[in-house]
Amino acid sequence: MTDTNPPSADFMAQVKVTQTIWALQDQASEGWVILDSINFENADVMPIWSSIELAKNHCVDEWQDYVPMAITLADWLEFWVEDLAEDNVLIGVEWRDGGEYLEVELAEFSQMLAKIETL
Repeated sequence: MTDTNPPSADFMAQVKVTQTIWALQDQASEGWVILDSINFENADVMPIWSSIELAKNHCVDEWQDYVPMAITLADWLEFWVEDLAEDNVLIGVEWRDGGEYLEVELAEFSQMLAKIETL
């Protein structure tokens, strides 16, 4: 269950500068957007964006109660990886409605982030 295409150079360059990725969180329940994979049966995907603007574009319709939340690379690597791994969640890099995004395995995505994290 891997996609051989790594996240775009633009995505990685922006994240390297900001040391932050963005996801959508429900304001009331504090739950996060998790979707069914379009590429893999019985798999879930967590959409991730490189900027608040890209994430905010998706806070409409069924996600109107969600807000973009910043996740630092340090927090991602320390807290998120283990929880998402337990649930076998893929990462939807620069998620776009209609399937125009890359699904990457959590371990591969996190290894790429670890390489650009500044301590």
